[in-house]
Amino acid sequence: MSKSSIVNRGKVFSLAEVERHNTRESTYVTYSGRVYDLTEFLPDHPGGDDIVLEYAGKDIGQVMGDETQHVHSRAAYEMMEEFRVGELGGGERIVSEDWVADENFHPDETDLLSDYNMNKFIDLSKPLLIQVWNAPWTKEYYLSQVHEPRHLKESARMFGSDLLEPFTRTQWYVVPLIWWPIAAFLGTLSVGQFNNPSLTAKDLLSYPPNISALPTVSAFSLSSWFACFAFGVLVWTILEYVLHRFLFHLDYYLPDAPWAITLHFLLHGVHHYLPMDRLRLVMPPLLFFVLQTPFTKLAHLLFPKAIANGIISGSFAMYVMYDLGHYALHHTKLPAYLAEMKRYHLAHHYKNFELGFGVTSKMWDYVFGTMLVTNTK
Repeated sequence: MSKSSIVNRGKVFSLAEVERHNTRESTYVTYSGRVYDLTEFLPDHPGGDDIVLEYAGKDIGQVMGDETQHVHSRAAYEMMEEFRVGELGGGERIVSEDWVADENFHPDETDLLSDYNMNKFIDLSKPLLIQVWNAPWTKEYYLSQVHEPRHLKESARMFGSDLLEPFTRTQWYVVPLIWWPIAAFLGTLSVGQFNNPSLTAKDLLSYPPNISALPTVSAFSLSSWFACFAFGVLVWTILEYVLHRFLFHLDYYLPDAPWAITLHFLLHGVHHYLPMDRLRLVMPPLLFFVLQTPFTKLAHLLFPKAIANGIISGSFAMYVMYDLGHYALHHTKLPAYLAEMKRYHLAHHYKNFELGFGVTSKMWDYVFGTMLVTNTK
């Protein structure tokens, strides 16, 4: 048995993945739901390699039982096990180009036992994260399944530990409670720094207050801050698009390794897998802190303090609107414009996850050619 066969034994493959192994250099077949790599067996096949290559990437159930084609002994079936590399995942596609976006869409709850037995993916009745880390799937099978939405009445558990589990769930109101005050503080600091460049955050936070260090307000400082704030809002919209498309949907560029698949699942995969989970729709504060750090440092590297803090205050304020808007797009009845954005975002989940990366606006989808059509089949 080859080393690769030992390493891959027990993997779960997608049908599309098996179908691509249809050459002499890589010959996969399926039989009774199992996947076999017959590449090394081609020269030794008693009936010649042409018969095997004819079914490369396909199921061989019919030909194995066809005595007019080639008679197979019990030993042949036993020998096949030496070449087994895994099993075939199943299930019908849920995400479909035929899905019609509807702002009143309410998905049915997933039958947990049936879904697990059919797809050999995640058992939603058990903690998710350890299953992803120890998963037997190939990366391609993971990606094919994690973008097929499932639905539960209650949030699925990420950890078995009651101590760790609360850190994986975020109520929507936590985001504005944390980040709007920070945005307001940075905006106040920016206004003061336009009049007094030596003003620091420590001056505003000192106790007892240093009256002489309090920021002074003028038409110049307010208008300068507002211009930076507006630019920060624009900066957030492009960051929203770039992070969603090139980080959260890194997808096919992921290394085929447990750590990479687990990281993908934590960052965004779990949201696509359970898109209506109310406690995993907004970004946990710690995750946003990690993601924003390099960008805020870059702003202070490129601009004077007053401008940098003004831009950051706008970006943080718009981030909160993005996260609240994202929650609303999944769970709230909305007026006309926002209802259209809801249809657009739901189509990203249920129609084509490789398009429609804008959440608060379609602007950058127009610019970069990733528009998603929602009103036609």
